[in-house]
Amino acid sequence: MKKLKMKRSNLSSLPVILITLILISGFVMAGDKAEEKKMCDNPFFKKYDTPFEVPPFDLIKEDHYVPAFKKGLEDHKKEIKAIVDCKKEPTFVNTIEALEHSGELLSKVSGVFFSLYSSLNNERMQDIAKQMSPLLSKHRDDINLSKKLFIKVKSVFENMEKFNLNLEQKKVLDEYYKGFVRGGANLNEEDKTKLRKINQESSMLGLQFGKNLLAETNGFKMVIDKKEDLEGLPKSVIDGAAETAEAMGEKGKWVFTPQRPSWTPFLKYSKKRDLREKLYKGYILRGDNNNKNDNKKIVAKIASLRVKRAKIMGFNTHADFRLERNMAKNPGNVYKLLDQIWVPALKNAKNEAAELQKMIDKEGGNFKLASWDWWYYTEKLRKEKFDFDEGALRPYFKLENVRDGAFYVANKLYGIKFVERTDIPLYHKDVTTFEVLESDGTHIGILYMDFFPRDSKRGGAWCGSIRDYHYKNDKKITPVVYMVLNASKPVGDKPALLSPDDASTLFHEFGHALHNLLSTVKYESISGTNVAWDFVELPSQIMEHWALHPEVLKVYAKHYKTGGSIPQELLDKLNASKLFNQGFVTVEYLAACYLDLNWHTLKDEKLRDTNKFEKDYLNKIGLIPEIISRYRSTYFAHIIGGYDSGYYAYIWAEVLDSDAFEAFKENGLFDQKTAKAFRDNVLARGGSEEPMVLYKKFRGAEPKIDALLKKRGLKK
Repeated sequence: MKKLKMKRSNLSSLPVILITLILISGFVMAGDKAEEKKMCDNPFFKKYDTPFEVPPFDLIKEDHYVPAFKKGLEDHKKEIKAIVDCKKEPTFVNTIEALEHSGELLSKVSGVFFSLYSSLNNERMQDIAKQMSPLLSKHRDDINLSKKLFIKVKSVFENMEKFNLNLEQKKVLDEYYKGFVRGGANLNEEDKTKLRKINQESSMLGLQFGKNLLAETNGFKMVIDKKEDLEGLPKSVIDGAAETAEAMGEKGKWVFTPQRPSWTPFLKYSKKRDLREKLYKGYILRGDNNNKNDNKKIVAKIASLRVKRAKIMGFNTHADFRLERNMAKNPGNVYKLLDQIWVPALKNAKNEAAELQKMIDKEGGNFKLASWDWWYYTEKLRKEKFDFDEGALRPYFKLENVRDGAFYVANKLYGIKFVERTDIPLYHKDVTTFEVLESDGTHIGILYMDFFPRDSKRGGAWCGSIRDYHYKNDKKITPVVYMVLNASKPVGDKPALLSPDDASTLFHEFGHALHNLLSTVKYESISGTNVAWDFVELPSQIMEHWALHPEVLKVYAKHYKTGGSIPQELLDKLNASKLFNQGFVTVEYLAACYLDLNWHTLKDEKLRDTNKFEKDYLNKIGLIPEIISRYRSTYFAHIIGGYDSGYYAYIWAEVLDSDAFEAFKENGLFDQKTAKAFRDNVLARGGSEEPMVLYKKFRGAEPKIDALLKKRGLKK
């Protein structure tokens, strides 16, 4: 999944409570001393005394956030006022660079809080978010809607030729100018007021959606107390469920949850159809249980507010507004790509469903294939067709070995090294930390790796940054990056073992991390992964091509007990089955892309019945009942939390990554010239130029869709 990263655009900051010393009869009041002590104790109020100035997670407490946010907002307002009140003619330096470097305190606390909000959540963090969200929304709007500030930015934009700007500076200026326009700077006062209200309400609804989803995910558990109900499950899965049960106070039983490491293997291997259905529905009904955590009305209301915003901004639909700054430019181009893939993929999926039904009938099953049956019969059919059990590969995918495999690939391509550090504060005991170095030992950045599920952590996988690479006052600021998975934890004396898909996910998020770490862009707002949505997945998805490549597997895929490499016979079976079930994989993903776009191409503001809206549209595009959309609306966190109208980005970028990897296939898996071209023109350049310009500098031409269709088995 895409890295989780708030594009802070310098609206982030640090905290400090302004202490007023009230002297009465020559004495400082006790209350003021207490406030002064609070300020001194708050790590956000001082320079971090840590290696590479990483956050001192061991010192940061939840009580530190609110005063830090408030002081950060206060300081940022003063900095913005100074820019507005400047009597000199607006220039790139006194306006755009001043904006770029403002809000340092706010960035500092935001970088930590929002990074941990998805991985170390609890009621207190939710309360803080609820308290600060309207303040941050108002602050953002105060800046975007400032008439005086926009006049200065517009002046610099219209007179850019006189400032002798370089390429990066021109792009930063363009981003700021268009950001103000898209933020509502050109609106009349009445529409500005409406926009503020929409933004604030949307922000609060988004928080509630996430809070409900976390509660729903943690609130469901399937408890098994009969051994016979474990029939078909591998021992490692059973042992993991026993550990989960003990942790939940159900010692002597087995517990399965909607978390993917628990959910997926049960659906693949359990012979108990009724229990597969129960667990499956525990996942797909999250946010749709007509309880206090129900998300249906929230989804409908957010969609309605987005229609209102699009109209105010002068766009036909919310998708038109969002896609204007992407490679796709408009929803029509996205639909064109999706339709091109949907037709052959749906045909393949229907054939796959028919094959699975034949297997059910052959076994004497008196039922029609349902969505909760798909994984189980797919695994059986895989064994039958290829004599291949994917579970047989897990012993070769010890998590640490997969991680080291990703490090190996990065070293072979770019010469960089990863050195584990044990002197850096961690935000959770499961996290490991690495210093990233150039081949000559030059420090690049810090990488945190957080791989295991917990109740305080949302599902999925993502990557983000606490601090982006940039320059300030001619000083280089190095990045602090984190990548997050929800992989199966070690059980007993058995280490964490991944599936091939899990391994690909690790490489994917590592690709995002490299994009952040290897940036050389001077300006933070266009550094690293601050790029168009449908371009940001190129660096992550191209890494997946190395994850399961035979040459790379021979290096890192070692049996956790014997140390032996994967037998060639298993590799041959893995390769032979790589197109197996690709109809399903493609269709369930594309269905979610269509669902996202359908919500965001609405032209009227009326509130929809969320379930009816979803069902009617998926029926319209011909989704077969044996497959559901990868995400249903009530737990489609991507489109609530920033990927609205953008879930298609993975397949758009897959056109790019499939074509880009052809260059490595043509020149050599670790060809240094090709790797240097990719690093210099893609990884290092962030959003400093238009995405297609950067891609063509690397590849020499625009990408063709052929490699993608071939990769997914949609073209012979």
